[in-house]
Amino acid sequence: MSYFFSDAARPLLGSILRSIEERVGIAVLALALLFVGAPTVSAHEFKVGDLEIGHPWSRATPAGAKVAGGYFTITNNGSAPDRLVSISSDVSEKAELHEMGVKDGVMTMRPVTGGLEIPAGGKVALAPGGYHLMFIGLKRQPKQGEKFSATLTFEKAGAVSVDFAVEGMGGGAMDDHAN
Repeated sequence: MSYFFSDAARPLLGSILRSIEERVGIAVLALALLFVGAPTVSAHEFKVGDLEIGHPWSRATPAGAKVAGGYFTITNNGSAPDRLVSISSDVSEKAELHEMGVKDGVMTMRPVTGGLEIPAGGKVALAPGGYHLMFIGLKRQPKQGEKFSATLTFEKAGAVSVDFAVEGMGGGAMDDHAN
């Protein structure tokens, strides 16, 4: 370095090189963290046709509960809409698609008839307070940390088996209808 740069330029060059090294180090760290987190993210996603089902989950239920809720996202990467038409599970006698909403200041819940459309290039979230699954007539109580399977059937993409991760009881009965 001493042959090419004057004594006055050396501190500036050193500062620039340290800045570049720090930025490269931060970029490498960020990239490493991205790859470390990737298996966790993709480990609970399911795919059928153009549809991706992300993070199916339910809440643990108290003893004696007869119903539980189910939640996830559906992303349609295709150029045509599809429709969730049925659900079955080994944890319950039957499963239904429901929708919650507020009408005249009163929260309502009702079954969805005709299935749920997943628009082409769109995403639909089944979440507490909106569209969700109801597992009715529980055969056993879902417990935190466990998983249970269900089959989602779509009009075009067909059937896909997914695993619902059971999380803590958390919110109230209005969120997952477990009480």
